[in-house]
Amino acid sequence: MSCKSTKAPSVDFDHSCSDSVEYLTLNFGPFETVHRWRRLPPCDEFVGARRSKHTVVAYRDAIYVFGGDNGKNMLNDLLRFDVKDCSWCRAFTTGTPPAPRYHHSAVVYGSSMFVFGGYTGDIYSNSNLKNKNDLFEYKFATGQWTEWKVEGSLPVARSAHGATVYNDKLWIFAGYDGNARLNDMWTISLQDREHACWEEIDQSGEIPPSCCNFPVAVCRDKMFVFSGQSGAKITNNLFQFEFKGHMWTRIPTEHLLRGSPPPPQRRYGHTMVAFDRHLYVFGGAADNTLPNELHCYDVDSQTWEVIHPSLDSEMPSGRLFHAAAVIHDAMYIFGGTVDNNVRSGEMYRFQFSCYPKCTLHEDYGKLWENRQFCDVEFILGEREERVLGHIAIVTARCQWLRKKILQARDRQRQKAKQESNDESDEGATGGPRDIPAGHRPSGTQLMLEVSIREAEAQPFEVLMQFLYTDKIQYPRRGHVQDVLLIMDVYKLALSFKLSRLEQLCVQYIEASVDLQNVLSVCENANKLQLDQLKEHCLNFVVKESHFNQVIMTKEFERLSTPLIVEIVRRKQQPPPRLYSDQPVDIGTSLVQDMKAYLEGGGLEFCDIILLLDGHPRPAHKAILAARSSYFEAMFRSFMPEDGQVNISIGEMVPSKQAFESMLRYIYYGDVNMPPEDSLYLFAAPYYYGFSNNRLQAYCKQNLEMNVTVENVLQILEAADKTQALDMKKHCLHIIVHQFIKVSKLPNLRSLSQLLLLDIIESLASHISDKQCAEMGSDI
Repeated sequence: MSCKSTKAPSVDFDHSCSDSVEYLTLNFGPFETVHRWRRLPPCDEFVGARRSKHTVVAYRDAIYVFGGDNGKNMLNDLLRFDVKDCSWCRAFTTGTPPAPRYHHSAVVYGSSMFVFGGYTGDIYSNSNLKNKNDLFEYKFATGQWTEWKVEGSLPVARSAHGATVYNDKLWIFAGYDGNARLNDMWTISLQDREHACWEEIDQSGEIPPSCCNFPVAVCRDKMFVFSGQSGAKITNNLFQFEFKGHMWTRIPTEHLLRGSPPPPQRRYGHTMVAFDRHLYVFGGAADNTLPNELHCYDVDSQTWEVIHPSLDSEMPSGRLFHAAAVIHDAMYIFGGTVDNNVRSGEMYRFQFSCYPKCTLHEDYGKLWENRQFCDVEFILGEREERVLGHIAIVTARCQWLRKKILQARDRQRQKAKQESNDESDEGATGGPRDIPAGHRPSGTQLMLEVSIREAEAQPFEVLMQFLYTDKIQYPRRGHVQDVLLIMDVYKLALSFKLSRLEQLCVQYIEASVDLQNVLSVCENANKLQLDQLKEHCLNFVVKESHFNQVIMTKEFERLSTPLIVEIVRRKQQPPPRLYSDQPVDIGTSLVQDMKAYLEGGGLEFCDIILLLDGHPRPAHKAILAARSSYFEAMFRSFMPEDGQVNISIGEMVPSKQAFESMLRYIYYGDVNMPPEDSLYLFAAPYYYGFSNNRLQAYCKQNLEMNVTVENVLQILEAADKTQALDMKKHCLHIIVHQFIKVSKLPNLRSLSQLLLLDIIESLASHISDKQCAEMGSDI
C-alpha cells in the first residue's frame, strides 16, 4: 500500500506574469481525503508483538512504540514505524532499557523520548509486580537508553497516569499507586539532567477527582484531562489546567443545547490528542461497550461533535488501552485491546481537516459590540433606557421583534409622509422645502425607534447578544444576582418566543441552583410565573441530602408562607414523575435563520443594491459590513449615494452562480459549492477582507478533490476567466485523456472559439508522431 506525503499543497500567486492580472497558482499535489481513516500495514509478529497498555510518540516522520503487554508478558522492546514508507522495524538501542512495563507514560522533548513509571513484573507468574517512579531517556540520534537518577523527593510510584511536556518540563498527573487512585501533580525540568529535581505542584480550582487510565493533551497553552476511572465518581467531565497559575477549571456544558452533540460517554482506556484548536477522543471502554466514534472538542467554541468519517474510510474497531500520536496533519493509532480481550497489532491513520474556524458568530458578535451601522434604537421599560441594534440581524432572528420593527417603520413612514405634505403646503406659500425622506443620502437616514415597555435594558442586552452570536455570556456561576438576571432573560425569551434562548437559560439556571441560592431562585420563579424552574427548585429542596440544610437557613424563615407550605407538602407527598415523549423544541440557530433571511426572508429589509454585471441583487449593509472589511470600510467612508455597489473580485467579475455562493458564505458561513465556483472565489478572502482564509481553504480542497469529466468544461471556463493557469492545464489534461467522454458533453458546443482551439492544440501535442502517421495512412 502506498503511503506518500499527504501534506496539503501550498497556495500562492505568481505575480511575474502581468501587472494587471494575478495569475493564480494552486500548486496541486497529492491530497488526502479529509476525515479519512486508513488501515496501514500491521506490525509483523517477527518485528514486535501485538500489544496494549503501551505508549506511542511521534518524532519527525516516525512513530515509536514502547512497552505494553501481549496478554502473557510485559514488554520493553522499542518499535519504529516510518510514516512515509509505511514500514515497521525494531528501533536501534544501546544501553539498558527500562524494565518491561505497561501503563507507563512516554513524551518527546527535544531529540529524546522520556519514559516515566508504569507497572512492572511478571504477569504470567504473578510475581514481582509493582509500580515504578523511575525516569528514562532514549536519544533518537544514538539509540542510547539512560536512566535519570534524581536526588530529593520523588512522586509516589504509579501507573495509568497522565504525562505531557510544557515549557521545557515534564508534567505528571494522577494515576494509580497500587492501593488508591491519585490526583497529585509533579514536574521536573528536562533541560539539565545534572540539576534536575522533582517538584510537587500546588494545584487550585476545580481539581479533577483522583483517577487513572485517562489521557491528557495540551492545546492553547492549557492541559486537558477527559474522563477516566475514578471509582463511583466516574464522569465524562473535561477539565483544563492553566500551567501559569496552576489553576484547574471544569469545562461547563450548560451552554450545550439539548439536541446539540453531547460530550462523549464516560470512559477509560481511551486516547485524546490535540491538533490545531481541537481535541480528538477515540475509543476506550464506555459502560461495558467499546465505541469507535471519533469525538472532537473545539477549544474556542467549547462544543463537542462526532466526526463523520469519509465514505472511503477503513474504520478501526472499538478498543481500549491503545495509543495515539500526531504527525503533521494526521493522527496515528496503534494496538490496544479489542473484542474478547485480543491484543491488536494494527496501525490506523486519520486525516484531520486543516480548515480555519468559522468566524460567523464572532463577526456578528463584533458588530453587536462596536455598534457600527446601527439603524434601530430600542426604548426599554419605564425608564426608557436606549439600546442600539441592527434591523437586519434582529428581524432575521426574532419574529416578535420583527413585527414590532415593521409597526414602528410604518409609523415612521406615515409621519414622514405627513411632514412632507405639510412642507408642500408651506412651499406653496413660499415656506422652506426639505429633501423627501425616500431620497435622503443613506448616511442621514433617520434611526428607527422601537418602544418595548415589557423589557428592561440589562436582560434585553443579554437577549440581543444571543441574537447576534447564538449564545449568552454566562455570568458567575451560582451568584444569586447573576442567576436572577438570566431568569429575567428567560422571561423575555418566553415572551418573544425564542425557543433556543429559553433552553439556554433553563440549562444555565438549573445548573447554577445550589444550597445557597435555591430559595431566592424559587421565590423569583414563583413571582415571574416560571413554572418549570419553580418545579426544579422545589425538587432540589426536598432531596434527602438537601432538605435539612435548606430549612435551617435564615432565607427559609423569610420565605413567603404559600411557598413554605408548598415545600412542606412536596416533602410529605412528592408528586408522581411525569415523563414526556414530546421532543424539546430547541428553536432555530443563527445559521438557519440567516440562511432563510438570504433566501427571501429578509427581502423587505434590504438597504443596499449589489450590481453584478448590471444585474441588481438586494442585500443588507450590516451583514456585509460584519463579515467583510472591504464593505465595512466602504459603508463607513465611501458609501455610494445611490446605494448601489458594483461587484468584482479584483479585475474579474464572478459568475452569477459563484456570486450567490459568496453571499451564502457571507450570510451564514456556507462553504458548499460547485468546483467551478471555487475558482472564482479563491481570491475573494483577500479582496473582500474576510476574517480568515477558511473560504479559500475549502475552495482549494474542492478543486483538488472534485474535478470530474462531468464538470471539467465548466471548470476550464472558470480557470480561463480567472487566469488560473495551472488549473486550466489540469483541466486540459483531463479533457485530452478522457476525450471520448468529454466530446459527448453538451457544454462542449457552447465553449468559446479560443477555448476550443486550446483543446485542439492540447490534443495535437498529446497525439504522438506514430499515431499521426497511422492516421495519415488511413486517409
